[in-house]
Amino acid sequence: MVRPIPTKTQEEVLEVISRFPDGAGVEQIEAHLTARPNRRTLQRWLSDLMAQARVQRRGQGRAAKYRLSANVGAAAHVTVTTDAATYAEILIPLSPAAKEVERLVRQPLVLRKPVGYNQAFLDDYRPNETFYLAQDIRDDLLSQGKAVNSNAPAGTFARRLANRLLIDLSWNSSRLEGNTYSLLETERLISVGEAATGKDALEAQMILNHKEAIEFLIDSASEIGFNRYTLLNLHALLSDNLLDDPTASGRLRSIAVGIAQTTFLPLEGPQRIAECFDQVLCTAAAIRDPFEQAFFVMVHLPYLQPFEDVNKRVSRLAANIALIQRDLCPLSFVDVSQATYISAILGIYELNRIELLRDVFVWAYKRSCARYSAVRQSLGEPDPFRLQHRQQITQAVMEVVRKAMSKVQAVGFIQHFAQTQLDAQDRARFIEVVETQLLSLHEGSIARYRLRPQEFHAWQTNWNLQRAR
Repeated sequence: MVRPIPTKTQEEVLEVISRFPDGAGVEQIEAHLTARPNRRTLQRWLSDLMAQARVQRRGQGRAAKYRLSANVGAAAHVTVTTDAATYAEILIPLSPAAKEVERLVRQPLVLRKPVGYNQAFLDDYRPNETFYLAQDIRDDLLSQGKAVNSNAPAGTFARRLANRLLIDLSWNSSRLEGNTYSLLETERLISVGEAATGKDALEAQMILNHKEAIEFLIDSASEIGFNRYTLLNLHALLSDNLLDDPTASGRLRSIAVGIAQTTFLPLEGPQRIAECFDQVLCTAAAIRDPFEQAFFVMVHLPYLQPFEDVNKRVSRLAANIALIQRDLCPLSFVDVSQATYISAILGIYELNRIELLRDVFVWAYKRSCARYSAVRQSLGEPDPFRLQHRQQITQAVMEVVRKAMSKVQAVGFIQHFAQTQLDAQDRARFIEVVETQLLSLHEGSIARYRLRPQEFHAWQTNWNLQRAR
């Protein structure tokens, strides 16, 4: 999970925010806390609470206001508010067992039993004998994720779509942590290094750290593995300039941590943490199937909490090690709901049950395969959101191109369009879809938007001009 807030402090932050129905600024919250943390720590706590969908933010920069989320404690498949817009969830088809896990972890905390780290959960796993993913699931994922040239060197597939992967995985993994950058703002930050106006510096740092970490995995495809070198350096890159203690970057934790909004108490003691960390890596390295390997680390790295913070981010990128090494389509967590993902992780923490995270992983991988169009079979059904809003999506793309908007102009226009044309629960999803269409637009796909070649070329010149500066 995100770097934990001590339970009493968390409740005090929430209590302070509750005193301001119209929202409280950072300075107001800070002034009302019994023991004032430094500003950066408080901002991290607020980001943590947004990631849990307990707090909403309105506005940007110094004008940002925080207030309690209306959906705290709501039923399954709630929408998660991360900024001025609300992200409309795509419902992931869940098995009965996964639904049961989701129901149990979304009960109030007082109804959930406190639990500690269960080493038997790790000890009982036998590589290539125990399987979290059934054979038919693994076969299906392989058929969809296999590259055309299956004999290519490690990382060939990932390098071929590196620019797209850097943006998609950086954005989606950061979004799952409560980051409020849009997809287009992320693309601009990664491509030309320009941070979005009014956004927190920590959000830009998080995204840029993802970029560096993904490049490390791709560039070192033949050298990476489930070993200390890879995982410690992955953590160092993802946590750079984000930890209260800079020396903790790239090191196993030596202190006790707690995790907000869960009854799970992570393992304590540096020696035991180091021993279990090595056991996780040794077990992962011995697994022969790449999808089982990827899923195993998504389960056991966050559960162990080997680092002071950034454990989930490490697990999401580490899952791609197995895929990059076998030259399979990478996993970029496209369209994965923050609320469902958090529930899935809580299912691991509190129940040692993998069913919900398994359903999320399988669905997310198929979604990623569909995104990169290098799979042998598609998802089948069209995206119902794009079907429902096809006319508005087309209109927004047409406007951006015909008016030859730059990236900065497009961000503002799309957000305004969404605010005025769509219901609140659909706006963030709409913004993502339109930005994705613009980033993938080429001369062979402009007809669907009723655009002429000269309009496209005029827009493209202005759109790409900022890259050359």
